[in-house]
Amino acid sequence: MNENVKEKQHKFNKNRKPKDRNTRPNKLLEEKVIDINRVTKVVKGGRIFRFSAIVVVGDRRGKVGIGTGKAKEMPDAVKKATLAASKNLINVELIDNRTISHEITVKEGAVKVILKPATEGTGVKAGGPVRDVLELAGVKDVLSKSLGSSTKVNMARATLKALKNQKSPAHIARLRGKTIEEIRG
Repeated sequence: MNENVKEKQHKFNKNRKPKDRNTRPNKLLEEKVIDINRVTKVVKGGRIFRFSAIVVVGDRRGKVGIGTGKAKEMPDAVKKATLAASKNLINVELIDNRTISHEITVKEGAVKVILKPATEGTGVKAGGPVRDVLELAGVKDVLSKSLGSSTKVNMARATLKALKNQKSPAHIARLRGKTIEEIRG
């Protein structure tokens, strides 16, 4: 009976630190703060100020993610957002390690983002959060247009959704039962 009590105490020991491997972001990822916003909550005793941050992380080689975080202090909000972004990474398949495979239009909220592949040397023709997401994903040549609202978080999410929905020529060839050369023409 005494051993059973010791086992339970060990299992629920409050002083023990949890072994969570995802508590710190990956060192290989670059981070870029898209937006920091001060949020106010009005309560009986006055106003409570907090900060919300939107961060995009990527390795410039095909991995990118977006995260949001809220905290009482700005650095804590950025840290939470970076951690959330590093947990939500997606892989982007690039053509010749420089551009996307096909044109795509994505709507997120009131924002519409259009991405088009570009020839070598064009550069990233995009602005604001769209540019940040594309650069950290490793896209070097692309044309873009954003229509509708200019909400930063929705522009970033639309760009991420567009990159996620890209289909590589190998994937399309597999779906059609053809070779990549037949698909490219």
